[in-house]
Amino acid sequence: MEPFKVYVLGCGSAQPTTRHHASAQVVELRGKVFLVDCSEGTQVEIRRVRCRFSKLSHIFLSHLHGDHCLGLVGLVSSFGLSGRSAPLHIHAHSSFEPLLRQMLDFFCANLSFPVVFHPVDTTISEVVYEDHSLTVTTIPLEHRVPCCGYLFREKPTLPHIRRDMLEFHHIPISQIDAIKNGSDYVSPSGEVIPFEQLVTPGDPPRSYAYCSDTRYIPTLHQLVRGVNLLYHESTYDSSYQHLATAYWHSTAAEAARVALDAGAKHLLLGHYSSRYDDVESLHSEALAIFPHVTMANEGLVVDVV
Repeated sequence: MEPFKVYVLGCGSAQPTTRHHASAQVVELRGKVFLVDCSEGTQVEIRRVRCRFSKLSHIFLSHLHGDHCLGLVGLVSSFGLSGRSAPLHIHAHSSFEPLLRQMLDFFCANLSFPVVFHPVDTTISEVVYEDHSLTVTTIPLEHRVPCCGYLFREKPTLPHIRRDMLEFHHIPISQIDAIKNGSDYVSPSGEVIPFEQLVTPGDPPRSYAYCSDTRYIPTLHQLVRGVNLLYHESTYDSSYQHLATAYWHSTAAEAARVALDAGAKHLLLGHYSSRYDDVESLHSEALAIFPHVTMANEGLVVDVV
């Protein structure tokens, strides 16, 4: 099975602390590297976790608060210094493009690669990236500014060939692709070997949902149903519900409720308020509702399984 990993680069909220960087993650799937949000310090953390920096091709911004995007121009500048030539694709709310172009013109003149901007409609769920192996779909969220999450979903893979059956029926290697794509095998003597006898099912598609800053949405689980890994912000515990409501954030209990209703396999919490010296209260609160909870931390690498 191809690696599907999430690298946590930052899991704090807007107020800087010495404990956590602000929001940023790398998603690596089938040799492709994507960045989700890009706070200050992101490029340093990318190097620290030894991600394949040069492979990064698409950046997805959830919204335009500084703790989710202020590291972007520095990252682009570093790409320019490294001699990058491949296009860099940036997906964000349409209001960001004029400001981005102005900053790039001022700080990153004469780049050796194109920066391609893709406007994102944060109010609807739609595919914003697709290739032969995966799709990235927006997840509308509710925050103080236009905001969305992103759902990374593998496409179904071809079935696995049964090597024992190939040897038993003396099937030439040249026929493997046709069999994987559903063809029966016809032997030189005319015997038909059904496709179903020659393969085992492919690996189940995996999925990862990144739900950035948002107040609790009772219907959110419908858009992330059955995901292998759900990241959901948990800025506060329930003792600060009034602040979560006022600032359009979520508590750990609310994040756990989304995971439970979605039937997610695993929940990853992050975007902690700076008021917490440790996050045990958030962890305990979520575990009381949902059994499989991991607390994000810089340098953490999570396998999506």
